[in-house]
Amino acid sequence: MTISNDTIADALELLLLNQHAIAAGLEEVALWIEARGSVDTHDNITTALERLDVNADAITTAIEKLRQNHQ
Repeated sequence: MTISNDTIADALELLLLNQHAIAAGLEEVALWIEARGSVDTHDNITTALERLDVNADAITTAIEKLRQNHQ
């Protein structure tokens, strides 16, 4: 069974969209936590969000490469 690059790219894109949604939710929670005085926890969440951004960039690049290889 062969899976096409388009299928893989589509699946990665859906995972990336989920990652963005989770990050948005975490950001809201981080702001709520910070407003209640837990700056350390806010900073920890912000660090995790930065890692999600880096990973999102890598996933986006992989999606683009998969789609380019199809053309």
